[in-house]
Amino acid sequence: MTNTIRSGIMETPNPVRNAAPLKEETEMSRAADKITALYCRLSQEDTNEGESNSIQNQRTILLQYAKENHFPNPTFFVDDGYSSTNYDRPGFQKMLEAIESGQVAVCITKDLSRLGRNSSLTGLYINFTFPKYGVRYIAINDYFDTIDPNSVDNDMAGIKNWFNEFFAKDTSRKIRAVNKAKGERGEPLTVHAPYGYVKDEKDKAKWLVDEEAAQVVKHIFDLCMEGRGPMQIAKALREERILTPTAYKHRQGRRTPNQANADPYYWNTNTVVHILERREYTGCTVNFKTYSNSIWDKKQRETPLEKQAVFYGTHPAIIEQEVFDKVQEIRQQRHRRTRTGKSSLFSGLVYCADCGAKMRYATTSYYEKRQDHFVCANYRSNTGTCSAHFIRAVVLEEMVLLHMETVIAYVTRYEAHFRSVMEKRLKLSTGEAIRVRRKKLGQDEKRLAELDRLFMRLYEDNVSGKVSDQRFALMSAAYEDEQESLKAEVQTLQKEIEAQERQLENFDQFIQRVHKYTDLRELTPYALRELVKAIYIEAPDKSSGKRQGIRIAYDLVGFIPLEELTKEETA
Repeated sequence: MTNTIRSGIMETPNPVRNAAPLKEETEMSRAADKITALYCRLSQEDTNEGESNSIQNQRTILLQYAKENHFPNPTFFVDDGYSSTNYDRPGFQKMLEAIESGQVAVCITKDLSRLGRNSSLTGLYINFTFPKYGVRYIAINDYFDTIDPNSVDNDMAGIKNWFNEFFAKDTSRKIRAVNKAKGERGEPLTVHAPYGYVKDEKDKAKWLVDEEAAQVVKHIFDLCMEGRGPMQIAKALREERILTPTAYKHRQGRRTPNQANADPYYWNTNTVVHILERREYTGCTVNFKTYSNSIWDKKQRETPLEKQAVFYGTHPAIIEQEVFDKVQEIRQQRHRRTRTGKSSLFSGLVYCADCGAKMRYATTSYYEKRQDHFVCANYRSNTGTCSAHFIRAVVLEEMVLLHMETVIAYVTRYEAHFRSVMEKRLKLSTGEAIRVRRKKLGQDEKRLAELDRLFMRLYEDNVSGKVSDQRFALMSAAYEDEQESLKAEVQTLQKEIEAQERQLENFDQFIQRVHKYTDLRELTPYALRELVKAIYIEAPDKSSGKRQGIRIAYDLVGFIPLEELTKEETA
């Protein structure tokens, strides 16, 4: 036992100012070895009932009862701010440890509900755990005492526990209804504002930017844009001696749900991932992100994205939406570091132009940097499905930088012509694709309506006896499978159509990005990730003697036909 007993009071993780020990208590302490456990619990729902359930009120009642009935060594176990549906409470668990180690003779609570409001679990503790270790249990206000198992009040305990459970469920339903209404109005349901924000003192539903923390959030996103993974980012933050979110909030005097680490600068990889994936940094409120199956199941499960409620522009953004989207893209392309610990700024971006497979970064501690290279994954695996696509990393860097400089110079100089030609090409390429998808979408929607009619007809035939139950089950299952497949296809088609229709809007964003790099002279990870979507490596043609070619798909606009555009402009 790590707990200490001082003047008959046990220290707990939730200390409340203890009542002064009485002379009689000291005498009782010397008279017996075992303690009398006085258990107090207060939750959020209990505070609504006023002072009657306060911790201090419970302490007074329990201590007075123990004194009047001459119970030895009264020792408090306290849980302040813990739900009745949660039995994993620090004070309660410490009391159980004391019970199981044979230190407790009597356990007293104000009423049965202080133990908890799950009738099954509460009954298990009262009828099994306490008797097993010879502990007498008393609930004062409910007139319950296990020393007299045949009393009428004890017979009623099961019913009272059931009512306590009903109360917990009813309270939970009301809280969920309130949260649902708040969440649907766009009010943030999180108790604590995310790292980088603080709650507005005048309106707790509003978040204000915490400039110091916001700079760290931006730094984390910048490092990711430079090609660093969460582990590398966490290491960099530790080396820069930046306080963790929990340590930072504690220094600010703000409450957090987490305990501070012994090292306030020790960033965890999961913390970095959580920040990189948090959509709230783009200025939106996201509600209903998690759910639990019942009030007894404390495990939080992720809600599917389509069922989450997103409200845009509810607070100032720390991260631009396009930067956030780019980071999510990079995260999906995350790659393993080589055994040497080296990584390339091109990792996750390089593909074989022939088979479409990713090009793997190859290096050893024996190589000079100029020998590091990329090779087609299919060729490397000796599958025989592709040829020996190979390019040295330094050569690739030179070629990509030259291509990007050329594109940036051209777009900057001939912006109007670039926009006109690219939009025209896009309309030609996407117009037919959109038309085909819309046709297929119409066919699928027509078939779904037809399946609904067929199912109704089948049901009527089954009711009238024209179709047997067995045949009905087989046919309805087939219809349902087809419906599910069509619904999924319809959803995919709708998203593809929307994406293609939005492509025309992407030119403005791309041109804005290009203007940021008009003075680009060195290839940086950030510039590369912001402008380039993918790089395709062509196989070398030794017979022609031409230099190995690459094709670059730029983010938002795809492939840019530089030669064709240049000819048209200079003609």
